Amino acid sequence: MPELPEVQALADFLRGRAVGLAVARVDVGAIHVLKTYDPPPSALAGSPVTGVLRHGKFLDLDVDGIHLITHLSRAGWLRWSEALPTAPLKPSGRGPVALRVHLEDGSGFDLTEAGTQKRLAVYVVTDPWTVPGIARLGVDVLSADFTPEVFARLLADAKGKRVKTVLTDQAVLAGVGNAYSDEVLWEVRCSPFTPCSSLTPEQVTLLFDALQTTLREAVARAEGLPAEGLKAEKKAGLSVHGRTGLPCPRCGDTVREISFADKSWQYCPTCQTGGQPLADRRLSRLLR
Repeated sequence: MPELPEVQALADFLRGRAVGLAVARVDVGAIHVLKTYDPPPSALAGSPVTGVLRHGKFLDLDVDGIHLITHLSRAGWLRWSEALPTAPLKPSGRGPVALRVHLEDGSGFDLTEAGTQKRLAVYVVTDPWTVPGIARLGVDVLSADFTPEVFARLLADAKGKRVKTVLTDQAVLAGVGNAYSDEVLWEVRCSPFTPCSSLTPEQVTLLFDALQTTLREAVARAEGLPAEGLKAEKKAGLSVHGRTGLPCPRCGDTVREISFADKSWQYCPTCQTGGQPLADRRLSRLLR
Protein backbone atom coordinates (compact mmCIF):
# COMPACT_ATOMS: atom_id res chain seq x y z
CA MET A 1 0.00 0.00 0.00
CA PRO A 2 1.39 3.45 -0.87
CA GLU A 3 2.05 5.42 2.29
CA LEU A 4 3.08 8.99 3.04
CA PRO A 5 6.50 8.97 1.29
CA GLU A 6 5.16 7.43 -1.93
CA VAL A 7 2.04 9.61 -2.04
CA GLN A 8 4.19 12.69 -1.37
CA ALA A 9 6.47 11.66 -4.23
CA LEU A 10 3.48 11.16 -6.54
CA ALA A 11 2.20 14.60 -5.59
CA ASP A 12 5.59 16.16 -6.30
CA PHE A 13 5.83 14.24 -9.58
CA LEU A 14 2.41 15.43 -10.78
CA ARG A 15 3.05 18.96 -9.61
CA GLY A 16 6.08 19.15 -11.87
CA ARG A 17 4.29 17.76 -14.92
CA ALA A 18 0.60 18.57 -14.75
CA VAL A 19 0.28 22.00 -13.14
CA GLY A 20 -0.52 24.60 -15.79
CA LEU A 21 -1.94 22.08 -18.25
CA ALA A 22 -5.67 21.82 -18.87
CA VAL A 23 -7.53 18.55 -18.44
CA ALA A 24 -8.71 17.43 -21.87
CA ARG A 25 -11.03 14.69 -20.63
CA VAL A 26 -11.47 12.03 -17.96
CA ASP A 27 -12.31 8.43 -18.88
CA VAL A 28 -13.84 6.13 -16.28
CA GLY A 29 -12.93 2.47 -16.66
CA ALA A 30 -14.56 1.21 -13.46
CA ILE A 31 -17.65 2.98 -12.16
CA HIS A 32 -17.30 1.45 -8.71
CA VAL A 33 -14.19 3.54 -7.93
CA LEU A 34 -16.25 6.75 -8.00
CA LYS A 35 -17.45 7.58 -4.51
CA THR A 36 -19.04 10.90 -5.48
CA TYR A 37 -21.19 11.89 -8.47
CA ASP A 38 -21.71 15.66 -8.20
CA PRO A 39 -19.77 17.21 -9.79
CA PRO A 40 -19.13 14.43 -12.32
CA PRO A 41 -15.60 13.66 -13.60
CA SER A 42 -16.52 15.35 -16.87
CA ALA A 43 -16.62 18.66 -14.97
CA LEU A 44 -12.81 18.64 -14.92
CA ALA A 45 -12.52 18.91 -18.70
CA GLY A 46 -11.32 22.26 -20.02
CA SER A 47 -9.94 23.54 -16.71
CA PRO A 48 -6.26 23.84 -15.78
CA VAL A 49 -4.50 21.86 -13.07
CA THR A 50 -3.63 24.50 -10.48
CA GLY A 51 -2.10 22.39 -7.73
CA VAL A 52 -1.36 18.94 -6.35
CA LEU A 53 -1.59 18.21 -2.63
CA ARG A 54 -1.32 15.31 -0.22
CA HIS A 55 -3.67 14.72 2.71
CA GLY A 56 -2.31 11.78 4.69
CA LYS A 57 -2.38 8.99 2.09
CA PHE A 58 -4.88 10.81 -0.16
CA LEU A 59 -3.65 12.39 -3.42
CA ASP A 60 -5.41 15.64 -4.41
CA LEU A 61 -5.31 17.05 -7.95
CA ASP A 62 -6.73 20.59 -7.82
CA VAL A 63 -8.30 21.44 -11.17
CA ASP A 64 -9.19 25.11 -10.83
CA GLY A 65 -11.20 24.55 -7.65
CA ILE A 66 -12.56 21.10 -8.43
CA HIS A 67 -10.55 18.40 -6.71
CA LEU A 68 -9.88 14.94 -8.09
CA ILE A 69 -8.93 13.02 -4.97
CA THR A 70 -7.83 9.42 -4.84
CA HIS A 71 -6.91 6.90 -2.18
CA LEU A 72 -4.84 4.15 -3.78
CA SER A 73 -5.58 1.65 -1.00
CA ARG A 74 -3.75 -1.71 -1.04
CA ALA A 75 -3.32 -2.40 -4.75
CA GLY A 76 -3.87 0.91 -6.50
CA TRP A 77 -1.23 2.92 -8.33
CA LEU A 78 -0.76 5.94 -10.58
CA ARG A 79 0.81 5.22 -13.97
CA TRP A 80 2.05 8.24 -15.90
CA SER A 81 2.37 8.40 -19.69
CA GLU A 82 3.81 11.11 -21.89
CA ALA A 83 1.44 9.96 -24.66
CA LEU A 84 -1.80 8.34 -23.54
CA PRO A 85 -3.91 6.28 -25.96
CA THR A 86 -6.43 8.57 -27.62
CA ALA A 87 -9.21 5.98 -27.87
CA PRO A 88 -11.84 6.38 -25.14
CA LEU A 89 -11.53 4.03 -22.20
CA LYS A 90 -14.49 1.68 -22.04
CA PRO A 91 -16.17 1.45 -18.60
CA SER A 92 -16.04 -2.33 -18.36
CA GLY A 93 -14.58 -2.55 -14.86
CA ARG A 94 -12.63 -5.66 -15.85
CA GLY A 95 -9.25 -4.19 -16.76
CA PRO A 96 -6.61 -2.75 -14.44
CA VAL A 97 -7.27 0.87 -15.51
CA ALA A 98 -9.97 2.35 -13.30
CA LEU A 99 -9.69 5.98 -14.39
CA ARG A 100 -7.69 7.87 -17.01
CA VAL A 101 -6.92 11.60 -16.99
CA HIS A 102 -5.96 13.12 -20.36
CA LEU A 103 -4.09 16.44 -20.38
CA GLU A 104 -4.12 18.92 -23.24
CA ASP A 105 -0.62 18.03 -24.47
CA GLY A 106 -1.45 14.33 -24.83
CA SER A 107 0.17 13.26 -21.57
CA GLY A 108 -1.69 12.11 -18.51
CA PHE A 109 -2.09 9.26 -16.10
CA ASP A 110 -4.01 6.11 -15.32
CA LEU A 111 -5.24 5.10 -11.90
CA THR A 112 -4.85 1.34 -11.88
CA GLU A 113 -5.73 -1.45 -9.47
CA ALA A 114 -4.49 -5.03 -9.38
CA GLY A 115 -5.98 -8.03 -7.62
CA THR A 116 -9.52 -8.95 -6.67
CA GLN A 117 -10.03 -6.61 -3.71
CA LYS A 118 -11.27 -3.44 -5.38
CA ARG A 119 -10.67 -0.67 -2.86
CA LEU A 120 -9.30 2.15 -5.01
CA ALA A 121 -11.44 5.21 -4.28
CA VAL A 122 -11.89 8.38 -6.36
CA TYR A 123 -13.73 11.51 -5.28
CA VAL A 124 -14.57 14.61 -7.33
CA VAL A 125 -15.42 17.42 -4.90
CA THR A 126 -15.18 21.17 -4.49
CA ASP A 127 -14.01 20.86 -0.87
CA PRO A 128 -11.47 18.14 0.03
CA TRP A 129 -12.66 18.13 3.63
CA THR A 130 -16.01 16.71 2.57
CA VAL A 131 -14.22 13.43 1.80
CA PRO A 132 -14.86 11.33 4.94
CA GLY A 133 -11.37 9.83 5.03
CA ILE A 134 -9.76 13.27 4.88
CA ALA A 135 -12.14 14.79 7.43
CA ARG A 136 -11.13 12.18 10.01
CA LEU A 137 -7.37 12.48 9.54
CA GLY A 138 -5.21 13.06 12.58
CA VAL A 139 -2.03 15.11 12.67
CA ASP A 140 0.36 14.66 9.74
CA VAL A 141 3.65 13.30 11.02
CA LEU A 142 5.66 15.62 8.76
CA SER A 143 3.74 18.77 9.64
CA ALA A 144 4.84 21.49 12.04
CA ASP A 145 1.87 20.56 14.23
CA PHE A 146 3.42 17.18 15.03
CA THR A 147 5.63 17.81 18.06
CA PRO A 148 7.01 15.53 20.80
CA GLU A 149 4.41 16.94 23.18
CA VAL A 150 1.54 16.22 20.75
CA PHE A 151 2.81 12.69 20.15
CA ALA A 152 3.12 11.99 23.87
CA ARG A 153 -0.44 13.18 24.44
CA LEU A 154 -1.78 11.01 21.61
CA LEU A 155 -0.09 7.93 23.06
CA ALA A 156 -1.38 8.75 26.54
CA ASP A 157 -4.92 9.10 25.18
CA ALA A 158 -4.58 5.68 23.53
CA LYS A 159 -4.26 4.08 26.98
CA GLY A 160 -4.01 0.28 26.59
CA LYS A 161 -4.02 0.16 22.79
CA ARG A 162 -1.05 -1.48 21.13
CA VAL A 163 1.58 0.84 19.73
CA LYS A 164 1.35 -0.68 16.24
CA THR A 165 -2.40 -0.02 16.21
CA VAL A 166 -1.95 3.62 17.17
CA LEU A 167 0.84 4.28 14.68
CA THR A 168 -1.36 3.05 11.80
CA ASP A 169 -4.62 4.70 12.91
CA GLN A 170 -5.19 7.48 10.37
CA ALA A 171 -7.44 9.32 12.81
CA VAL A 172 -4.42 9.64 15.11
CA LEU A 173 -1.43 9.94 12.75
CA ALA A 174 -2.00 10.73 9.09
CA GLY A 175 0.13 8.95 6.53
CA VAL A 176 1.80 6.12 8.47
CA GLY A 177 0.80 2.63 7.31
CA ASN A 178 1.77 -0.97 7.83
CA ALA A 179 5.20 -0.84 6.19
CA TYR A 180 6.67 2.26 7.80
CA SER A 181 5.23 1.44 11.23
CA ASP A 182 7.10 -1.89 11.03
CA GLU A 183 10.26 0.04 10.16
CA VAL A 184 9.85 2.54 12.98
CA LEU A 185 9.21 -0.17 15.59
CA TRP A 186 12.23 -2.13 14.38
CA GLU A 187 14.35 1.01 14.52
CA VAL A 188 13.55 1.57 18.21
CA ARG A 189 13.58 -2.17 19.11
CA CYS A 190 9.93 -2.15 20.19
CA SER A 191 7.40 -4.97 19.91
CA PRO A 192 4.31 -4.14 17.84
CA PHE A 193 2.22 -5.52 20.73
CA THR A 194 3.56 -3.09 23.33
CA PRO A 195 0.67 -1.29 25.06
CA CYS A 196 0.98 2.48 24.75
CA SER A 197 0.38 2.75 28.49
CA SER A 198 3.63 0.87 29.20
CA LEU A 199 5.87 3.09 27.05
CA THR A 200 8.45 5.04 29.02
CA PRO A 201 9.13 8.73 28.26
CA GLU A 202 12.43 7.65 26.72
CA GLN A 203 10.65 5.20 24.41
CA VAL A 204 8.15 7.86 23.38
CA THR A 205 11.01 10.19 22.45
CA LEU A 206 12.73 7.44 20.47
CA LEU A 207 9.50 6.65 18.62
CA PHE A 208 8.96 10.31 17.75
CA ASP A 209 12.49 10.68 16.44
CA ALA A 210 12.24 7.43 14.46
CA LEU A 211 8.97 8.50 12.84
CA GLN A 212 10.53 11.75 11.71
CA THR A 213 13.79 10.19 10.53
CA THR A 214 12.30 7.13 8.80
CA LEU A 215 9.64 9.03 6.87
CA ARG A 216 11.81 12.02 5.96
CA GLU A 217 14.55 9.74 4.69
CA ALA A 218 12.01 7.79 2.62
CA VAL A 219 10.65 11.04 1.15
CA ALA A 220 14.20 12.14 0.31
CA ARG A 221 14.99 8.82 -1.40
CA ALA A 222 11.86 9.10 -3.53
CA GLU A 223 12.43 12.73 -4.49
CA GLY A 224 12.79 13.19 -8.23
CA LEU A 225 12.00 9.59 -9.11
CA PRO A 226 9.46 8.87 -11.85
CA ALA A 227 6.19 7.35 -10.69
CA GLU A 228 7.13 3.94 -12.06
CA GLY A 229 10.27 3.82 -9.91
CA LEU A 230 8.68 4.50 -6.54
CA LYS A 231 7.59 0.96 -5.69
CA ALA A 232 11.08 -0.43 -6.23
CA GLU A 233 12.63 2.38 -4.20
CA LYS A 234 10.27 1.74 -1.30
CA LYS A 235 11.04 -1.97 -1.26
CA ALA A 236 14.78 -1.40 -1.47
CA GLY A 237 14.71 1.01 1.46
CA LEU A 238 12.91 -1.28 3.94
CA SER A 239 14.82 -3.13 6.66
CA VAL A 240 12.18 -5.60 7.94
CA HIS A 241 8.83 -5.04 6.27
CA GLY A 242 8.30 -7.45 3.39
CA ARG A 243 11.53 -9.27 4.29
CA THR A 244 10.12 -12.38 6.00
CA GLY A 245 12.74 -15.14 6.16
CA LEU A 246 15.66 -12.84 5.41
CA PRO A 247 18.35 -11.87 7.94
CA CYS A 248 17.79 -8.79 10.06
CA PRO A 249 20.23 -6.17 8.76
CA ARG A 250 21.13 -5.21 12.34
CA CYS A 251 21.56 -8.50 14.24
CA GLY A 252 21.32 -11.25 11.60
CA ASP A 253 18.34 -13.06 13.15
CA THR A 254 15.60 -14.22 10.79
CA VAL A 255 12.86 -11.66 10.16
CA ARG A 256 9.51 -13.13 11.21
CA GLU A 257 5.94 -12.42 10.22
CA ILE A 258 2.61 -12.13 12.04
CA SER A 259 -0.25 -12.80 9.63
CA PHE A 260 -3.94 -12.16 10.16
CA ALA A 261 -6.89 -11.31 7.92
CA ASP A 262 -5.37 -9.71 4.82
CA LYS A 263 -2.40 -8.06 6.54
CA SER A 264 0.99 -9.11 7.79
CA TRP A 265 3.54 -7.47 10.07
CA GLN A 266 7.26 -8.14 10.01
CA TYR A 267 9.64 -7.87 12.97
CA CYS A 268 12.92 -9.17 14.33
CA PRO A 269 12.61 -11.39 17.43
CA THR A 270 16.11 -10.60 18.72
CA CYS A 271 15.75 -6.85 18.27
CA GLN A 272 12.10 -6.43 19.27
CA THR A 273 10.58 -9.28 21.27
CA GLY A 274 13.31 -10.58 23.56
CA GLY A 275 14.11 -13.43 21.20
CA GLN A 276 10.58 -14.86 21.27
CA PRO A 277 8.94 -15.48 17.86
CA LEU A 278 5.31 -14.40 17.76
CA ALA A 279 3.57 -17.07 15.73
CA ASP A 280 0.04 -15.72 15.94
CA ARG A 281 -1.22 -12.27 16.79
CA ARG A 282 -4.26 -13.54 18.68
CA LEU A 283 -2.43 -16.16 20.73
CA SER A 284 0.89 -14.46 21.46
CA ARG A 285 1.18 -12.72 24.79
CA LEU A 286 1.88 -9.02 24.86
CA LEU A 287 5.54 -8.14 24.95
CA ARG A 288 7.15 -4.94 26.08
